[in-house]
Amino acid sequence: MAGICTMLASGLSTQLGAAIGSVAFPVLGPVGVVAVRQYVAAAVLVVLGRPRLRSFTRRQWGLVLLLAADFGVTNLSLYTAIDRIGLGLAVTLEFLGPLTIALAGSRRRVDLGCAVLAVAGVVALMRPRPTADYLGMGLGLSAAAGWAAYILLNRSIGQRIPGTQGTAAAAVLSALVFLPIGTSLAAHHMPPAGALGAAVAAGILSSALPFLMDLFTLRRVPAEAFGLFMSVNPVLAASVGALGMGQKLDVAAWFSMAAITAANAISILAQPRHARRRDSA
Repeated sequence: MAGICTMLASGLSTQLGAAIGSVAFPVLGPVGVVAVRQYVAAAVLVVLGRPRLRSFTRRQWGLVLLLAADFGVTNLSLYTAIDRIGLGLAVTLEFLGPLTIALAGSRRRVDLGCAVLAVAGVVALMRPRPTADYLGMGLGLSAAAGWAAYILLNRSIGQRIPGTQGTAAAAVLSALVFLPIGTSLAAHHMPPAGALGAAVAAGILSSALPFLMDLFTLRRVPAEAFGLFMSVNPVLAASVGALGMGQKLDVAAWFSMAAITAANAISILAQPRHARRRDSA
């Protein structure tokens, strides 16, 4: 029960953080909010990971630099997409990243069906219509590609750098890249405390707390259960967007969300038991 409650809290925290961060968009813009979020994430991960930067090899630094760039691109794409198309749709499109990784290379018929179902959801979402924001949707897909790259890079870094040192170092580098943005905002016009507070809250709720809660959860629940619950994130995002931000979705958008969520859930539930045990290990 502790693991289940923590998974729910992590998902809600992530989406609430994004919703609160969007409050600062009119003042800081998505770039400013992402910059503050990166500062908060770097501060937390440095304390947890304690990276020994001098011990990194050239190859390790190469992976860390790629992950640092991925942090910035993914978060900036996602928050700009949220600003343009809303929280629910942006997170739904972003979720295609881990789903693609899960389905890539599989030859099972059920996974092929899941891929077709996910593609149907995307087609319904991106169908031509006068109100379609294709730039926002493209940014959502960019965030999906970034999340997929994050999974692959973290896997490689985890095999070459102990603990969370590599992730912490990448977070610091990403924060340094955004440092001129924060300095420029403060130099030209110091943002009001409310906007800064919303951006800091986004960093805490969407980066720091979920990271800690996910570490706690993965020690108590099987990996497939964790992945299955991750499928609920688009629904949580849409709910937070509707209740907290007044963002309404049409029937086609709900269908797309349901299709992508179901594709991930079915793929995980259909895994053979030996694969589940391997993933848990």
